[in-house]
Amino acid sequence: MSKLIAAAAVLATLTLSTSAAMAQESPWQVRARAVYLDPADKSAPVAGTGASDRLTVSDKTIPEVDISYFFTPNWAAELVLTYPQKHDVFLDGGKIGSFKHLPPSLLLQYHFTNSTPFKPYVGAGVNYTRISSVNLLNGGADLENDSFGLAVQAGVDYQLDKNWSLNFDVKKVQIRSDVFIGGAKASRVKVDPVLIGVGVGYRF
Repeated sequence: MSKLIAAAAVLATLTLSTSAAMAQESPWQVRARAVYLDPADKSAPVAGTGASDRLTVSDKTIPEVDISYFFTPNWAAELVLTYPQKHDVFLDGGKIGSFKHLPPSLLLQYHFTNSTPFKPYVGAGVNYTRISSVNLLNGGADLENDSFGLAVQAGVDYQLDKNWSLNFDVKKVQIRSDVFIGGAKASRVKVDPVLIGVGVGYRF
């Protein structure tokens, strides 16, 4: 009986220790960032308007929230979210309208854990962008609604304590859409932005 009680005590201690360790090393992390979105503006010339006429998209600063799940101390998946963002569109420098886009991304990350308190990481994944509220050339032009592309990332977390961190992050995302005028393809918008973000993170 004494051996049974001792074994039960050891098992209970191990269970509590494991639970405490898991609590200290939660796999979940959230970040909030302010992100500057800088479009590449490498669109093709618009058919029928002259070779010099190109579509460009306005840059802007947007809010961003991401949710990360750590499979191991090094490997994590990150879901990047925001709300629909409005951009002005220009043709040869003159505004011709606007559109909104919702661009969630899902990335697989590798975190370098040897350096403390700096914890750099790299990531790669996919982006899906939903384009809506298109108003170009007073309704005379339209954009493709869906865009799928690659996303790559590099960043660093600076640990303030076991939960809180500061974050700096850079992403390059493929966002592209065909432009239609009168039902015919007239150009292809290559937004392909660089996103530079700073923010805070919390590890549960």
